[in-house]
Amino acid sequence: MVYGNKPVDGGFLFLTPQERQELLQKQPGLVEFIKKILGADEFLNNGERYCLWLADASTKQLRDLMQIPEIKTRIEGVKTMRLASTKAKTQESANKSWLFDEIRQPKTGSYILVPRVSSERREYVPMAFLTSDTITTDRNQMIPNATLYEFGILNSKMHYDWMSVVTGRLESRFNYSAKLVYNNFPWPDVTLEQTAHIEKLAQTILDARAEEFTQDPNTSLADLYDPNLMPSTLRKAHQTLDKAVDKLYSSNGFKTPLERVNHLFQRYAQLSGSVNKK
Repeated sequence: MVYGNKPVDGGFLFLTPQERQELLQKQPGLVEFIKKILGADEFLNNGERYCLWLADASTKQLRDLMQIPEIKTRIEGVKTMRLASTKAKTQESANKSWLFDEIRQPKTGSYILVPRVSSERREYVPMAFLTSDTITTDRNQMIPNATLYEFGILNSKMHYDWMSVVTGRLESRFNYSAKLVYNNFPWPDVTLEQTAHIEKLAQTILDARAEEFTQDPNTSLADLYDPNLMPSTLRKAHQTLDKAVDKLYSSNGFKTPLERVNHLFQRYAQLSGSVNKK
């Protein structure tokens, strides 16, 4: 799990939907360099925002892009902003002002997006699979090349209860930490058959979401995971997954969050003890 991409651009590399439309009307060839981008708010609330993404542009393409006044103005704006910074690293990145300051975006495939900040009212932290064409900012965490199995475990009560105990808080909201939550989470030992079963149940969650999005395209993940309004099909899919993941850790399952957390800390102690012995 890694942070999303960090812009440090003064807003010059970002475009509103209207700015994108106007720019493409003048320069249709820019379509390959304008990507949808998600911060935590856009991800959870169906926000729409775009960015200039020139990480894959060749030297010739960059020269051509700098001949477009709107692009040149934006890139020069980034350079001026970074040079004015008191941080040496930011000043140094002014030499590549057409790029985000920190880039971790997968070039191919898909990744799991985890918002770094999520409401404590929700029963689950909304996560999703996204393709490499959708850029994420550092307001989210990314798990490149993850599978449905990882998605299933991370969307379970087992992981949620662990997260709610060990993670930090922003005001009262959960502030998901890769270092504290993800890196220390005690994963279960599973067979290929169990892995396939979790993947199947994880897909039912994605299918339940897709059904809701089809019925109302304006529905957001924040809507779906509102604890008072969560659709019954989605809730049932999560509950079925919860029971299956619980049984990966204990054949008897667990009755309370406290039981889950106690078991996870015992497993963490066993795993860390084994590592220390090695």
